[in-house]
Amino acid sequence: MLETYLDSPVTRQRLRTGPVADHIDAFADWLHLQGYKPVSIHNLLTALAGWADWMAAAGFPPQDLVPGFQASRLAVVEAQRGHDCRRPRRQSVTAATIFIRFLRQQGALPLPVAPPSTCDRWPILGEFRSWMRRNRGVTETTLDVYQGILVGLLEALGDDGYTYSAEALRTFVINRARPHGNYRAKSIVVAVRSFVRFLGVTGRCPVGMEHALPGFASWQLVSVPRFLAAEDVERVIGSCDGYAFALRDRAVLLLLARLGLRASEVARLKFTDVDWQNGTFTVSGKGRRQESLPLPHEVGNALLLYLKQGRPALHVPELFTTVLAPLHAMTRADVTHVVRAALLRAGVKAPINGAHVLRHSAATTMLRQGASLAGVGAVLRHRSAMTTAHYSKVDFTLLSEIAQPWPEVSSC
Repeated sequence: MLETYLDSPVTRQRLRTGPVADHIDAFADWLHLQGYKPVSIHNLLTALAGWADWMAAAGFPPQDLVPGFQASRLAVVEAQRGHDCRRPRRQSVTAATIFIRFLRQQGALPLPVAPPSTCDRWPILGEFRSWMRRNRGVTETTLDVYQGILVGLLEALGDDGYTYSAEALRTFVINRARPHGNYRAKSIVVAVRSFVRFLGVTGRCPVGMEHALPGFASWQLVSVPRFLAAEDVERVIGSCDGYAFALRDRAVLLLLARLGLRASEVARLKFTDVDWQNGTFTVSGKGRRQESLPLPHEVGNALLLYLKQGRPALHVPELFTTVLAPLHAMTRADVTHVVRAALLRAGVKAPINGAHVLRHSAATTMLRQGASLAGVGAVLRHRSAMTTAHYSKVDFTLLSEIAQPWPEVSSC
């Protein structure tokens, strides 16, 4: 009810007699259920009253909410300078945007007609995505990366795989990769190979055509892992103090820094994945693989503290949620933002400005503390020992002790 969130009887009267009157009480309660704070609800309702006043003055009846909303947005865009009381304010249009979204969710307004999607334009891409999810266990994030590349392929060569030639495929890959670095070039090759392999398996092009695509040179183990020093990791974790959602951020950072989880794995972690009695939890990793990991005492305590004192009462199966309304389960991008914000608070300049730097840091810390490469690979869930071997070069002090000077050349 409006009385719960608005003290002003004048504002309540404006809302209950204007074009939003039929749904305003339900809207106020919906904002509360979405996790908006009382002060935010008060501000949104006050701004919405201004929009309702503009609607009435402009002659839009309650049945024309959508045309009125579109007109109000246009009026804001066309405002050049200064204050014009005949135009709605930006805050009012923002409140109206949320109100229109509420009406559509409730079925009071029809959903907007979405523009044709990429898969509507190229149905074969929709089939490819389904095939990759079902047979290869590829995540939606990876498929989104592939799709951007494959749209270019289809625009250049069409969707008839029997018209593809080895020369045309190689030309596309080389031209597409030319402006990018080696890492991006390799992802382009992987995307096109996967798509051509799918065409061959489903009878849309000659089998084995994917072998015509070139690989890009990438010397294994040539680079050094990019990681944070142990003291910097502790500064990042220690920065989670003194703000409203510090308990959540600390639990997220500990999962990344102590166990080397990926951002997407943290975001997908559910209540049912944690076995509190046995001190383990299940991780859903790449390729739909589910593996059990130990839950260290420090990480388990941080999770319990967050669940008891920091998690909003949101009925979703995921452990971690956002903190700003509308509330929802965290995404991979949200976890990355937590890491970036913590790096900024701690004043740590990282070689990778994202969550993966903590995965690299976890691996190097375990090695320096005496863990074997096989043990590190088991925690990080590497399928290849060569991937874990990448971390064998992190102990620079030990390497300098065992490195031998070149014969007849003075040591540096």
